[in-house]
Amino acid sequence: MIKFKKMNILFPVIGAIALWIKTYLIYKTAFQIKIENWMQEFILFINPASFLLFVFGLSLFFKSEKVRIRYIVLMSVFLSLIIYANVVFYRFFTDFLTLPVLFQTSNFSDLGDSAVAEIHWWDFVYFIDVIILMLLVKFKPSLVTFKQTNRINRRAYFLVTGAVLLLNLGLAEAQRPQLLSRTFDREILVKNIGSFNYHLYDIFLQSKTSAQKALADGSNLIDIENYVRANYAKPNEKLFGIAKGRNVIVISLESTQSFVINSKVNGQVITPFLNEFIQDSYYFDQFYHQTGQGKTSDSEFLVENSLFPLNRGAVFFTHASNEYNSLAEKLNQNGYFTAGMHANNKSFWNRDIMYKSLGYQRFYSSTSYSITDENSVGWGMKDIPFFEQSVDLMKNMPTPFYAKMLTLTNHHPFILNESDKLINEYTSSDKTVNRYFTTVRYQDEAIKKFIEKLKVAGLYDHSIIVMYGDHYGISENHHHSMGEYLGKEITPYVNLDLQRVPFIIHIPGVTDNGRGKVLSEVGGQIDIRPTILHLLGVDTKKDIQFGKDLFSPDHLNFTVLRDGQFITDKYAWTANNCYLRDTGEVIDKSFCRDFQEKANMELDYSDKIIYGDLLRFYTSTVSDNL
Repeated sequence: MIKFKKMNILFPVIGAIALWIKTYLIYKTAFQIKIENWMQEFILFINPASFLLFVFGLSLFFKSEKVRIRYIVLMSVFLSLIIYANVVFYRFFTDFLTLPVLFQTSNFSDLGDSAVAEIHWWDFVYFIDVIILMLLVKFKPSLVTFKQTNRINRRAYFLVTGAVLLLNLGLAEAQRPQLLSRTFDREILVKNIGSFNYHLYDIFLQSKTSAQKALADGSNLIDIENYVRANYAKPNEKLFGIAKGRNVIVISLESTQSFVINSKVNGQVITPFLNEFIQDSYYFDQFYHQTGQGKTSDSEFLVENSLFPLNRGAVFFTHASNEYNSLAEKLNQNGYFTAGMHANNKSFWNRDIMYKSLGYQRFYSSTSYSITDENSVGWGMKDIPFFEQSVDLMKNMPTPFYAKMLTLTNHHPFILNESDKLINEYTSSDKTVNRYFTTVRYQDEAIKKFIEKLKVAGLYDHSIIVMYGDHYGISENHHHSMGEYLGKEITPYVNLDLQRVPFIIHIPGVTDNGRGKVLSEVGGQIDIRPTILHLLGVDTKKDIQFGKDLFSPDHLNFTVLRDGQFITDKYAWTANNCYLRDTGEVIDKSFCRDFQEKANMELDYSDKIIYGDLLRFYTSTVSDNL
């Protein structure tokens, strides 16, 4: 302490060390960062140091004592707000904030109950260091007062700071080679370079990707086209065109995971209607969501384009002006009327802009529905009145039509009126998990009523009905209660299995009357586009897409999640380990190596298409490359 006083840097060092210790404690308590050895723990401990010493050290250049003190306090507040924002975001999404997410300001006003549910009264502890600094300023001015340091002392201070940074980066690179190329895994970045340096790197990535579109040209598509052609899965001859000319109704099942299908809670069936419906449908029980930070909008992007969403932010915001060859556009070309149906603000997830880029002819948003306090809960209009009013709108659509419907009620924090609860809540210490089952049950009832109304309206027999879960509902932060419900520990492998979501295709006259089938083809949301189009008799051989027709005899049992995890019929890759699917045991990583290369290649190719807006060149190059 005496040495620091002589160098006149005690207060900046106090500010840096206080925030350093607090950040490390937050790592250990608020985030689920996996530590495999003592070196990773040491890296996690030191990684906030260099950034904080640098930022607080800048106060040494200020001449005014008041400005120096004010700067330190304000920076402590600002950086504490940044890490607290990550804590709140992580509580629901189990992820870290990125710059593109912060640009999604039009969503903030709609977050409502979801945001409030993740803010707790005791969160003031995340600002305890700020409170201590302010008390020091007021009651211990002797510790706060410091003079401007000379050049030699400043140089020594920043040399130490630089040495800490180099030590951090060197150890991190030794633990994780090519660390900064693994941008799809934010946990690895935060674990190795720290949350604050991660945000700086995120700003760099944002600047880099902004330049990619300007520098791209048609030649960037050649390798991608060749890869897509070589991996094309031809249609199933028996099923190609089996639903030709029918209306297409695609339903996004909000936050619905596969574990609720054919399951009970407190002895009560969770999805009684869907359990029966899948017996008369094609039901894929090894189907995974592949969303990133864009959640529902990412699932829409996957369904429409058979491209992966971005690892950072939501494509619906960051690249809404791109050229796409969407499912809606493809159906427009084949005589369909195309519409999006969602009883929410049209600007939420930037849908009013993105839907135009995707080629939708009409967007039925909140202004198309009669929404009242009585028929709304949580995020907005309840699913039952939404489906009822949607059928009335469908009756006036030109046929054949393609209608994509987004449900709302089964959304975090899973609030439901008592009168709408058809089963009792689960009984655990986790209110989020407890409520989840009641909103899933309500959604199931809403779908039942929707199918009944389609039949009354005369639309059922002439349609193909597709349903898919959009993303997880219960995040990793609720593993304790989920393990209690499932009766087993939620290991990384079990958590990967929980990313399965329902995928149902119902074709009246084809799959009903007990002619449905449970299919265990490994697939994901990226496969929905080619699967639907082939059932309608529309070939996709000339399309740039990474999904495969799930009915195709050439379909490979393989799917990759947005964060690089992947699943095949024999192996699974998660938490940096290769698992044997039959037993769930960890096996040698060499068994997963070829699939890992394929997964990384497809994610990289898809990113290049989006960042470079490469599909704008497709029409001019396709004829030369086919």
